[in-house]
Amino acid sequence: MKPIFKYLFILVAVFLLFGIYVFFPISAQGKPLERLADTTRISQDLQVITQTAVSRNYKNPTVLDSVAAYINRELKKQTNSVNEQKFKVENQEYKNVIASFGPEDGERIIVGAHYDVCEEQQGADDNASGTVGLLELARLLKNANLKYRVDLVAYTLEEPPFFRTDYMGSAVHAKSLYDHKIPVKGMICLETIGYFSEKENSQSYPLSFLKWIYGDKGNYITLVQKFNNGAFPSDFKKSLFDSNSILTKSFKSPSFLTGVDFSDHLNYWKYGYSAVMVTNTAFYRNKNYHTGNDTLETIDVPQMALVIDGVFRAILALE
Repeated sequence: MKPIFKYLFILVAVFLLFGIYVFFPISAQGKPLERLADTTRISQDLQVITQTAVSRNYKNPTVLDSVAAYINRELKKQTNSVNEQKFKVENQEYKNVIASFGPEDGERIIVGAHYDVCEEQQGADDNASGTVGLLELARLLKNANLKYRVDLVAYTLEEPPFFRTDYMGSAVHAKSLYDHKIPVKGMICLETIGYFSEKENSQSYPLSFLKWIYGDKGNYITLVQKFNNGAFPSDFKKSLFDSNSILTKSFKSPSFLTGVDFSDHLNYWKYGYSAVMVTNTAFYRNKNYHTGNDTLETIDVPQMALVIDGVFRAILALE
């Protein structure tokens, strides 16, 4: 992008964000609601998924299979409808794990998170936190009265070298929905939901002026949306703002802004589905991102549990 266009874009973005800030709420304080998610089970799940003998990446398919098997077993405790979506990459088999809740027919809500990691690390925040979020959501959804079918999908191969390729587990899943003309109300991507900080200047942004609007403390959860993506993002935002026990902020921008499409929701956008990302903003906050320091000890389990509570309540509240 030429410098003059870059500055023009920033100027337009400032006015757009100021307008959004004035006319549409971008932040909601947490409410004193009953705690639902079980922090003990969350900690146990995190321990199992992060403490593998070697890293759960594409180079270690046996470890990926063992994690997928654990996810499968835990989901089967909550629903009889669990299956594996298998696919091959360079003659090696990989798998997504899918659990379904609620009415069999009608529109679906997809909630997804990837369980693989980048290179050699525990990947506690990225993205054991999102994967464990799925497992705890399953426990909450088990006896819930649901208006929509909810599919929880644990993906593999989100990380490099497969990111932005058709080999991503989420790309395989989104394409299968599209090919079979399955109606989808919306997709929710859980990506890095376990790291929080009350320290000043613990939060950065793709554009520095955003700190004036969103603050400099990494003590909130974010709903990331893109422009022109249907009604679901706005509906889910309203439900999440009304249903969360943790400070919640909404960020809406063009998809080309760095980080906005950095997870599995991008593949649902590709096929025209409404999709959002629930995240702590990953590397804009967590400097352990994609390093060996992304460990279990850095996860704020009580705050992560509140995020899961909010997503669960928001799903129930959707009209």
